[in-house]
Amino acid sequence: MKRSVELKNHLREIFHFRLRLAVGFAFALTLLLIVLLRLVYLQTVRHNYYQTLAESNRISIVPIVPGRGLIVDRNGIEMAHNYSGYTLEITPSKVMDLDVTLNSLGELISITAKDKKRFKKLMAENHDLGSVMIRNRLSDEEVARFAAQQYRFAGVEIKARLLRDYPYGDKAAHLLGFIGRINENDVAQLEEKELDGNYRGSDYIGKTGLEQSYETELHGVAGIEQVEVDSAGRAVRLLSRTAPVSGNTLVLSIDAKLQEIAEQAFGDYRGALVAIDPANGEVLAFVSRPGFDPTLFIDGIDAQSWEELNTSPDHPLINRALRGQYPSGSTIKPFMALAGLNYGTRNPARTISDPGYFTLPGSSHQYRDWKAGGHGTVDLFKSIVVSCDTYYYGLATEMGIDNIFNFLSRFGFGKKTGIDLQDESSGLLPSAAWKMKRYKQIWYPGDTVSVGIGQGYSLVTPLQLAAATATIANNGVAHIPHLVKEIRSAGSNAARLVNNDVGVDLKLNPEHLSLVQSAMAAVTQPGGTAVAASAGAPYHIAGKTGTAQVVAMKQGEKYDASKIDERHRDHAWFMAFAPAEQPKIAIVVLAENGGHGGGTAAPIARKVFDYYLLGKLPTPLKAPLEEKEGAHD
Repeated sequence: MKRSVELKNHLREIFHFRLRLAVGFAFALTLLLIVLLRLVYLQTVRHNYYQTLAESNRISIVPIVPGRGLIVDRNGIEMAHNYSGYTLEITPSKVMDLDVTLNSLGELISITAKDKKRFKKLMAENHDLGSVMIRNRLSDEEVARFAAQQYRFAGVEIKARLLRDYPYGDKAAHLLGFIGRINENDVAQLEEKELDGNYRGSDYIGKTGLEQSYETELHGVAGIEQVEVDSAGRAVRLLSRTAPVSGNTLVLSIDAKLQEIAEQAFGDYRGALVAIDPANGEVLAFVSRPGFDPTLFIDGIDAQSWEELNTSPDHPLINRALRGQYPSGSTIKPFMALAGLNYGTRNPARTISDPGYFTLPGSSHQYRDWKAGGHGTVDLFKSIVVSCDTYYYGLATEMGIDNIFNFLSRFGFGKKTGIDLQDESSGLLPSAAWKMKRYKQIWYPGDTVSVGIGQGYSLVTPLQLAAATATIANNGVAHIPHLVKEIRSAGSNAARLVNNDVGVDLKLNPEHLSLVQSAMAAVTQPGGTAVAASAGAPYHIAGKTGTAQVVAMKQGEKYDASKIDERHRDHAWFMAFAPAEQPKIAIVVLAENGGHGGGTAAPIARKVFDYYLLGKLPTPLKAPLEEKEGAHD
């Protein structure tokens, strides 16, 4: 059997080979063209982009934090400034064992449990993998000890920083406020305002007071350094530098010495004081007692200190001058008198007979005067001098709540004053419409009676009352109170005024104003409720005392401070201006649970008057005395 032999087709194999070769060549050529096109694209179209990336690997942009602006008083005395100090800082991402590192550091530098708690809190808030402070204000000895052993501590370094300081401590703390570390809420607000770029590298921002209100002025403009780095991220050389611009200086209207004297004058009393130049609204002193140490908050307050401040029955964190809301008591009477004259409800000659109480028509309920048996025949002038409650019960009833609301609102009651601080309270000036909206109840005549002597629903802040007092002193021209007088540029030291307020004339009748001013001047003379306030003074004081109830008394029950818990005693008010003939300063003092305005609040104001008008330094304030029976505003 013959085997068949299959012959190879060489021509076909050559064709297939050449075809495969052509396809392979075409594929390789396509790949080469793609690479060449990509190279051309990268070298031309995307050249700038990749050059920037390359430069960013070679060049590091380092922000330079500007120095924070100073805060000085009207005479140039520094009330908030910076000083150079050393801080010990740890970069957690570069530390292998944090606890071991902290324990080892503790052998060289004093690190307390409080420091460790604060460090862990700051570390939890640190999202940029940067360094976190463990200790600040290092001594030169501590810096030297660490420098000798620094090789042992990877990720730990000492940095020189500008630290914020408040020379007056707890005095003026509510006025100046404080700075604190930037948190997520601060970042969100900065991004919303498109200011976050200026805060790269910054750790602190104003949290309260003037530090917060004038943050954009105080912070300054950040600088930058372009630094060439090697592959390990180490700096090789400085390429360029744009210097930062320090924050501007705030020049306050505050007199630092007057502020200090006013704070000391309170002694152990809690309360507030606001002193204003009536001619222009400049705030000369702004006190809230007790205060607190603002430096506690700069790097994050520790839990123990926060607990002590937050749970203290004295509430040191409340800015009483700005946010405290209290019944005005009898300090409302000069404004009520002006309202009565304005609407024709009273005239200077009209008198009432005061039996020591007031009753509404058709009612048997007695609204008692502070003086048992009353003041006899009382006209408008005398009603202010002796602070006759009965007179104002009747005046308020005849005038009506809507007229009271309309007139008193002209003086700023029930409104924010517009001072250059945030979070101001507006107080409460009630009306029939307000009560219906708030309580779904009609306004009763008895509600009006209480409003007539600054009780009931009415609430004022010490700042509001001070601004209104300054308006009376300034013959009916109202100014917006302000704390910052001018701002000085850090670079040129050029100054610009902050407040352009020219005043608002309330169009009050000059004769009415003169009558009320004269009656207030008589309050500090024999027969007035604040005669002790002006004893021996070479100038005349015009004022009005006030007592604001904290706990309501039962009808017929006599007030006896010695039988009442100290924190339930009446608040003491004193509003005044001096010299009475040509006022240079208007003051409002509130002494919480101080009892009688003439015996407690007025002596505090007198110390402030004496220093401001005479340059006289005060003698130490005597210990609080129990209110004498029968003493009132």
